[in-house]
Amino acid sequence: MSHSASDPRARGPRAARPRQRQPELEREFSRSPALGYESADDAGLVRCLAHGYPTPLARWHFHDEYELHLITATSGKAFVGDWIGPFQAGHLVLCGPRLPHNWVSLDSGEDGVAERDLVLQFRHEPLQRACEELPELRELMPLLERARRGVEFFGMSDRARRHWERIKAARGLERFSHFCAFMADLAHCNDYRVLSTVQIQGAEGDAEVEQINRLVNRITANVAEPISAGDVAAELGMSESRFSRFFRRSTGNSFTDFVNHVRINSACHLLMQTDHFVTDICYQVGFNNVANFNRRFLEIKGMTPTEFRRQADHRFGGSH
Repeated sequence: MSHSASDPRARGPRAARPRQRQPELEREFSRSPALGYESADDAGLVRCLAHGYPTPLARWHFHDEYELHLITATSGKAFVGDWIGPFQAGHLVLCGPRLPHNWVSLDSGEDGVAERDLVLQFRHEPLQRACEELPELRELMPLLERARRGVEFFGMSDRARRHWERIKAARGLERFSHFCAFMADLAHCNDYRVLSTVQIQGAEGDAEVEQINRLVNRITANVAEPISAGDVAAELGMSESRFSRFFRRSTGNSFTDFVNHVRINSACHLLMQTDHFVTDICYQVGFNNVANFNRRFLEIKGMTPTEFRRQADHRFGGSH
């Protein structure tokens, strides 16, 4: 008798492993000053936080604010969305709203460390509303859009610490001015990488933006749908070569690379959140060949699907 992947009998001993663990939503009532948080009334738009490791704050979680992390001590594994990678002192990452994240220190020793993270939290809506009246703030928007997938900055750790300390020491308009200076520094930094997925860089006109948005939404909503550049080009009334140039100009990726990235990212979520077999996930996200799926996964994520699943379990080992 054969069993489907959803049948617990098909998984044997692995069925006992709980894999349906979701990131925890951090709510305001949990942000106690005893844990290092500034009160919302005292901080205003920008809230500072410093903490060591281990800490009760340590967990796989998300929240409604942007969060900027500067790691000042220890090294280990970082988890931002579906990205897994190493970190060490100087690691600087801006996470967007509701993007799950976690830093797990592997060398903090038995006594831990008194300071590991310097953190800033701030909300999107006040900045978005301010942009409508203050054009100077609009240069911040591309940075915040990238942050929705997590952005790592390089070569900025010393400046970031000085910025953080100035913000922490100030209040009111002075604090906001220091925050703007920090954000301007990050917005002008060209040495960065987006962590969790590919980014849409924008197209030249409203009609092109709409076309790209519809196409991207279609790809991400139907990852298993067979789709080719030739088919889409025909639907848009373009030659395949014209469509390929149009798509690369709009997204910074070839059509095939973009589809592969979307499918691999979907596979990452299934690997992290379900106990489905790797071979089943391969077909669920639109690949029709397991060897090709494994090869593309390794190219994009730097590890095999099995290793990604194993490392993803470390998300629950701790970190803010």
